[in-house]
Amino acid sequence: MLPIDVYLTDGRIPAHSATVRTVFVNGPDKKLRLSISYPMIVGRYFAEILRALYAILITDGAPLATPANWIPSQDMIIGLVLYDEQAKAKYGEIDVKLHYLRFAKLPK
Repeated sequence: MLPIDVYLTDGRIPAHSATVRTVFVNGPDKKLRLSISYPMIVGRYFAEILRALYAILITDGAPLATPANWIPSQDMIIGLVLYDEQAKAKYGEIDVKLHYLRFAKLPK
């Protein structure tokens, strides 16, 4: 992520400018949807990138969120913008853990 002319000044070489490796996901509206940065010595974890991309696609425009360590086959968190009755009508059976933490099956 450094321009090539940085390496041509002061005798610097790429090893002197250890950059981070960054993955950007932009939406069709040209807004940044995801940014993950890795140090130069750590490889990118492609499964995490796919998981995050899948979560963005599913939750885009829907009152849903993904919990920590979510796997695509697991339940989604229902946003607080829906009352329980609305959530049941939209997603079927819901699992209410707490009044603010409700889960629904992955929409098809």
